[in-house]
Amino acid sequence: MSVSEIFEIPKFFYFESGNDFSGSLKDFSYKISNGENLHIMTWHGRLCSMKAKIENEADFEKNEEGFAEMIKWLEERYKEGIDQN
Repeated sequence: MSVSEIFEIPKFFYFESGNDFSGSLKDFSYKISNGENLHIMTWHGRLCSMKAKIENEADFEKNEEGFAEMIKWLEERYKEGIDQN
C-alpha cells in the first residue's frame, strides 16, 4: 500500500535514509529532496526539475508528521491542476 492515494511514493523510511525521489503522473511532475528538511517541488511537463519552470515549492519537517503533511500538500497541488482543466 502506498502512502499516497494518488502517487506511488515510498514510505517515510526511504527518505529518513537520505534518499531523494521524483515522479510524475500524466503531465504533473514532482521531486522530493532530502536535506535538513524535506523539500518538494512541482511542475508540469516532462523536463527535469533543473530545466523546468517550478510552479510550487515547500519545505516540511523530516519526521513522520511532516512527511504526512507533505503527501497531503502534493495531492492538493495535483487536484488543483485537475480542477483548472
